[in-house]
Amino acid sequence: MANREQFMRKFDKLIAEFGEEKPSILLHSCCGPCSSAVIELLAKYFDVTVLWYNPNLYPREEFEKRLETQKQLIECLEKDGSKAKLMECEWRCDDYFPRVKGLENEPEEGKRCIECFRIRLEETAKIAAEKGFRWFCTTLTVSSRKDAVVINAIGREFAEKYGVKWLPSEFRKREGNHRSIILSEKYGLYRQEYCGCVFSMGGKGE
Repeated sequence: MANREQFMRKFDKLIAEFGEEKPSILLHSCCGPCSSAVIELLAKYFDVTVLWYNPNLYPREEFEKRLETQKQLIECLEKDGSKAKLMECEWRCDDYFPRVKGLENEPEEGKRCIECFRIRLEETAKIAAEKGFRWFCTTLTVSSRKDAVVINAIGREFAEKYGVKWLPSEFRKREGNHRSIILSEKYGLYRQEYCGCVFSMGGKGE
């Protein structure tokens, strides 16, 4: 529990050092609803670019629907003063299925999900390094069903590998998860009924 409480304290300490500067950050988004409160928060301190890279999403129609929801959210937030740009990656399911081979029968929140985090966070770190972003982060920690300790450890690993700063977070803290629900309702966002991969279809959502 202590580790989890430290993430947002580290976040506070880091942004307090920025002053008037707004450094660039590449924010991996898992979906529009989860990203809503995160973008609203980060836009106060960063020049935010949202990365849409989710090769786990299935089927393609669901991928496209969630991407359109992400675009809708960014437009709505900008009207309310929270600006963010969007960087889109195509539906690259071939990035996902070979990596989770042998993990098909893992339960939700198990080893398959951890591998999914690794796929998306490594690509985010790689793109951040290539494009010259100073920081990278993910919206995944806003969900009550995602392990922030695991996600932050993966983020730190790829920060070291690619030479980009990882922003520690547990965005569900300080009513982040609740705020995302409020914003999703306010903007009329599509809220999916399953996490995203073919293995989670018919199961619980975010």
